[in-house]
Amino acid sequence: MKISLCMIVKNEEKTLGRCLDSVCDIVDEIIIVDTGSTDGTKSIASRYTKKIYDFEWIDDFAAARNYSFSKATMEYIMWLDADDVLLEADRQKLINLKNNFDHSFDVVMMKYNLGSYINDDDEPVCTFMRERLLRRAKGYTWHDPIHEFIILDGKILNTDICITHKRMHGKTDRNLKIFEKMIAEGKELSDRNKFYYARELFLNGRFEEAIVYYHEFLNTTGGLTSNYMDASMDLACCYRYMKDDKNVLKALLRSFEHDSPRAEICCQIGFLYKEKKDYEKAIFWYDVASKIKKPANQWGSVIHDFYDFTPNMELCSCYFHLGNLDMAIKYNDIAAAFKPDNPMTKQNAEYFNSLKKRAANSSPKRVLVGSPV
Repeated sequence: MKISLCMIVKNEEKTLGRCLDSVCDIVDEIIIVDTGSTDGTKSIASRYTKKIYDFEWIDDFAAARNYSFSKATMEYIMWLDADDVLLEADRQKLINLKNNFDHSFDVVMMKYNLGSYINDDDEPVCTFMRERLLRRAKGYTWHDPIHEFIILDGKILNTDICITHKRMHGKTDRNLKIFEKMIAEGKELSDRNKFYYARELFLNGRFEEAIVYYHEFLNTTGGLTSNYMDASMDLACCYRYMKDDKNVLKALLRSFEHDSPRAEICCQIGFLYKEKKDYEKAIFWYDVASKIKKPANQWGSVIHDFYDFTPNMELCSCYFHLGNLDMAIKYNDIAAAFKPDNPMTKQNAEYFNSLKKRAANSSPKRVLVGSPV
């Protein structure tokens, strides 16, 4: 299997070398398309390849990616962003795939791991699948100026190879400006773009406008399930920021219009009742979340902790607030089984042990009191 790595970059001197170091000995060709860097990005790129091209930025990520694909010469094209890396285990998996590849496949899907990383072996916060290797002869094309995507056809292989995203850039309004330029030019937003535009409005604190587009998107069908889940949770956050508690729950429940209950949603409903100190209702929803099986082999996103660690930690907290120390200990132990080195579970265990020792040395009628877990 011969691979062209195609990347679009701009002002990525802090991350580009890290990315290319993780993959340069695996791919057969590296193509860098620069969209206007003013730092040392191109100088760093030149250490790895001579195939560096300039592309005038026209507020269109799809156009830039298509240009990078047009420069590829190998059988398969791989794409990465500059703040992506392959960890060593995934490097070895990719090498094995390359050396033993079944060439009947047109597309290779890989996991995309997002989250806050301290060490390379830390578990990701969120994972979803992306197309990462594409047969060049199929002429796959990127669509949409922002949050670009490829319409896939042909034979598709799902793998457990992971691309790890190690973001270093802060939040900007770049994407929001691109959407507003599209609207100003009279372009009608697709259902998919309504979701992403709502999200950009939300991230930039324009909650009332975001609410309008989230509702428009949630009124549609046929989109990615994970986008509907995210839209419901984001919508709930908008109402929360606006102190509209009545609509927070309604927003979360809208997700049930599009799929069976997901642990991410059930935990959010649990949070809502816990904030109100309605611990019995919170326990119900956390218990439901803890019993939902994590989706496997699907292309939408999954927030891992909501399927195991988080609901059990919250059940521990709720039972503690209700004065049921035995149940609090039970769920803290279950949470600790998922994350043995987690400092919160360790701190809870020490605190619970101290309470039990204190209770053993006091009157049997003593009521359990203490600070919230």
